[in-house]
Amino acid sequence: MRDLLDDIDTWRSEGVGVAIARVVDLEGSGPREPGAAMAVNERGEVAGSVSGGCVEGAVVTEALEVLRTGERKVVSFGYSDDEAFAVGLTCGGTIHLYLEPLDW
Repeated sequence: MRDLLDDIDTWRSEGVGVAIARVVDLEGSGPREPGAAMAVNERGEVAGSVSGGCVEGAVVTEALEVLRTGERKVVSFGYSDDEAFAVGLTCGGTIHLYLEPLDW
């Protein structure tokens, strides 16, 4: 999370909305451990990583939805999910992410 702070601080100073996605659970094999985080601003700019790149595009979409609605959510991507395979999560596990808008 600390590696995200510079970008978040810059976006905050610009008045740009930001959502945070965190890995909160992992079943089986996964690209990043719980605690890994990614910040997405309302312009679609990204800092950090929750999957080493394999599901980041889908996470950006989810984060933009969180910013639009203001609603927190948990999303999961797993090997058995057609969507997870389509976005590249082929490691055999399932990752669970918690997304929330950052409240200044």
